[in-house]
Amino acid sequence: MTPPRIAIIGAGIGGLACGLALQEAGIPFTIYEQADALTEIGAAIALSANGSRELARFGCLPGLQAASCEPSELIWRGWRDQTRIAAHPVRKNGAYRAAYGAPYFGIHRAALQRVMRAQLQGDVIRLDHRLSELSETDQGIRLDFSRQDSALVDLVIGADGIKSRVRDHVAGSGAIRYSGTSAFRGIVPATCLPHLPDPQAIQFWMGRDAHLLHYAIGPEGGDVNYFAVTEGPADWPDMNRWVIEATRDDHLKPFKGWDKAVTEMIAQSHMFARWGLFVTKPLRHWHKGRAVLIGDGAHAMVPHHGQGANTSIEDAVTLARMIAHDGLSDTEGLLTRFAARRRLRTTAIQKSATATNEVLHLHDDADLQARARRLRHFPEEFGWIHDFDTRKAPLDQAGVARLRAR
Repeated sequence: MTPPRIAIIGAGIGGLACGLALQEAGIPFTIYEQADALTEIGAAIALSANGSRELARFGCLPGLQAASCEPSELIWRGWRDQTRIAAHPVRKNGAYRAAYGAPYFGIHRAALQRVMRAQLQGDVIRLDHRLSELSETDQGIRLDFSRQDSALVDLVIGADGIKSRVRDHVAGSGAIRYSGTSAFRGIVPATCLPHLPDPQAIQFWMGRDAHLLHYAIGPEGGDVNYFAVTEGPADWPDMNRWVIEATRDDHLKPFKGWDKAVTEMIAQSHMFARWGLFVTKPLRHWHKGRAVLIGDGAHAMVPHHGQGANTSIEDAVTLARMIAHDGLSDTEGLLTRFAARRRLRTTAIQKSATATNEVLHLHDDADLQARARRLRHFPEEFGWIHDFDTRKAPLDQAGVARLRAR
């Protein structure tokens, strides 16, 4: 039997995970990436158990441990001072691994890509291949690339992110909306943060209309990655540019009067830009013909649960295993079942992440007290996200039940 011709568009986390899962199943594939190198400056990823357990199965765990920092705790604080509102152990006493069966890592995106790519065998990645057009033919689906040759394949897996060209083919344009929030981010050496308590913890600092998340990355946790989110602007100024210029004062203004640890961290930034936070609107279809979406192209979400990369890994592994089990003789049926299997869980996480933005930016004192009580029960509230295992639970019924109960 002739093996299927599978093209993965995008060599990000979802695309590489899909390649690893197809490789494990012995199914050939080619990854097409528009960049000429697998690098991204200034970006980090929180890799939770639902993602790290899958990568461990592909032999990535030693590389992840060598390139990452495992947070000591998860801590929430207010904006005025360093008082702990709630905290839960992560690396401390092995609590997180014991609860969810896999580690939690803070890692630079480029380092994660290197670890994953190292496990891929053969010359399977084509760099500098920007997809320009997809078209269905009697022989398969044709891919045309800017300045490169075309390809004819049996299945296209769109792992090309929130600005997905594959999604434009599947669902048309207009699938993205601005969340009404934006962010500043940076990576700062821990030695430059003398006022920061618990530098190896993952921490949220919460205030009115803003919050800051940070966690250590790198082998010894020597750098701290932060992501500072604010409400607004009400309308994004340029829908063609999701990253716009910003000054140091723009970074600091929403956090005026906050604890010294927060303002000290932001003041160290050398990345003077504002990132608009965009999400994917619910899609009626995740596939069209021989093309299917995974990851942010299907369900981009605000990053307040740190689940963009992790749910992309889940999608990729689920789809690859379904291909291995069912083959491509009934592509329509396969892709319909895949979307049905993934939609409820990803929608639940996407909606929960949006609701979390409101929780992190509270004003009212009574709500603050209720929030503190809820954060103290984080494992009961959100453990369903972290303990998910593609091999055990095709649908996370606990997560779906929570979504429907809201």
